[in-house]
Amino acid sequence: MRTLSRIVALALTVSAFLAGVLVPASAGPAACPSVNGNWAAPGPFTVTSASNGAGTTVFRPVQLGGLGCARHPVLLWGNGAAATVASYTALLTHFASHGLIVAASEGRSGSGDPLLTGLDYLTGEDTKPGSVFAGKVDLTRVGATGHSLGGGAAIGAGADARVDTVAPLFGGPFNNPGQLHGPALFTAGQKDLIVGSGVVWSQYARAEQVPAVFAELRDAGHLATLELRGPVTAWFRWHLMGDTQARGLFYGANCGYCGTGTPWSKFERNGKASAGEAP
Repeated sequence: MRTLSRIVALALTVSAFLAGVLVPASAGPAACPSVNGNWAAPGPFTVTSASNGAGTTVFRPVQLGGLGCARHPVLLWGNGAAATVASYTALLTHFASHGLIVAASEGRSGSGDPLLTGLDYLTGEDTKPGSVFAGKVDLTRVGATGHSLGGGAAIGAGADARVDTVAPLFGGPFNNPGQLHGPALFTAGQKDLIVGSGVVWSQYARAEQVPAVFAELRDAGHLATLELRGPVTAWFRWHLMGDTQARGLFYGANCGYCGTGTPWSKFERNGKASAGEAP
C-alpha cells in the first residue's frame, strides 16, 4: 500500500510539472469549451456586434460568462488601408464565436493607438456597474491582429505591455517587431503582390526577442484573410485561452505545421519558438 501511495504521488507530481510546461504562465485552469481541433469551424458561442460610438466596434459572445468561460480574453483588430470593419465581419464573428471579445478599430491607421483605444474602452466597461461587460473581460489576456495596414498596427499595439501576443495577417512594415514582448505569428501569402512574403519574413526576422513563427499560406493572395481563420484562431486559443490542443500545431519537435500536408508553402520558427518558449 505504501508503494502504491508513492506511485500515485509521483504521478501527480509529473502531471503538475507537465501542466506547467504546456500551459502559458498567465493561464488559469482551462474553462472555455474545447472545439476538438475544429479551429476553422464556427465556435460554440452565438455572436453579436455593435459600435460603441467612439471608434470601436465590438464583436462578442451574446452570453458573456457562459459555457464555462467566466471571463473572455480580448482580441484587438486593425483594418486594411482600403477596408472597413464591415469588410471583415465574417472573420471577426468567427473569432468571437470561439469566446474572444473582439475590439475592432473602425478607422484605418498604421499606428497601434486606435487598437489600444478599444482596449481602454473594455477596461473601463469591465468595472462599470450595469455594463454587459462588467466582470466578464479578461484583461490579463490580450492579443492583437489585423490585415495589411492593420496588421502593421497590430505590431505597434503589441509593444504595449498589456498586449500578450500578436498575429498580423499579411501585415505591413509600419512598426518595429523588436518592441514586441510576447509570442508572434507572422502570416504571409505565397502570391501576395501587395505585401510580399519577403516583407513579412523580414518582420519575423526582427522579432528575435520573442518566440516568433513565420507561415506563408500556399497560393494565397493579399485578400485571403478568411482562409487564415483556423490557424489564427488556434494561435489565440493557445496563447490567450490555454487551449493545449492548439499548442502542438506551432510548438514541439514534431509540430503539426512543421511537416508536409499543411496549408503552408513555408513554415519557419525562430530559436525561441523552436525551443518551445511559449509564455
